[in-house]
Amino acid sequence: MSSKKDFAEMSKLVTQVMGRGDAEPFRHPVEWKELGLFDYPQIVKNPMDLTTVQKRLQTGHYGHVEEAAADVRLIWKNCQAYNADGSDFYMLASDFAKRFEDKYARLSGDALPKKATPSKPAAVNDVEPTLEEKQIFARGLFRINKEELGKVVTVLDDKSPEALTKNSAEDEVEINVDSIVPRVFHELSDYLDSLIGGAGKKAKA
Repeated sequence: MSSKKDFAEMSKLVTQVMGRGDAEPFRHPVEWKELGLFDYPQIVKNPMDLTTVQKRLQTGHYGHVEEAAADVRLIWKNCQAYNADGSDFYMLASDFAKRFEDKYARLSGDALPKKATPSKPAAVNDVEPTLEEKQIFARGLFRINKEELGKVVTVLDDKSPEALTKNSAEDEVEINVDSIVPRVFHELSDYLDSLIGGAGKKAKA
């Protein structure tokens, strides 16, 4: 769980983003019916907007600030998914994404949910995981829910993007466990253990 101070800082950051003059397209849900964007629901499966994130922060919806950050990132990704690469809206979302990540990095210092078990020493984190560890990790990915898997993908996208393979539409991603940087692998392995109670380590191949 994040502290009240963490959530207060996150709420402040979201408010700052909303306050920008060019944030209007991201402040509220896209009124696709009114705008005649009837293909929007087919392209954007999980709509998100800054007002919704702020309300969720205020009502205690999130257990960790990273969950709020993931929703904010979803706003930019949705915009880029719907609008053509290089278009004004696409470039605007890219600009907001960069600004947000810069500020969020200073706020959090680490993208991983803090409910994960304590990190291993750096020397251990840099060690290449064994085949068994990779198999346990892969099995663990099938035992967590969609939201938790989304957090894993978000961390990989930030810290070990070479481990992700996206299709042309970028609405699906494939995780290549063998390509995950050792340090990131061990951090995510700890996160999975915290979610499934270490059960993954007891499972047989």
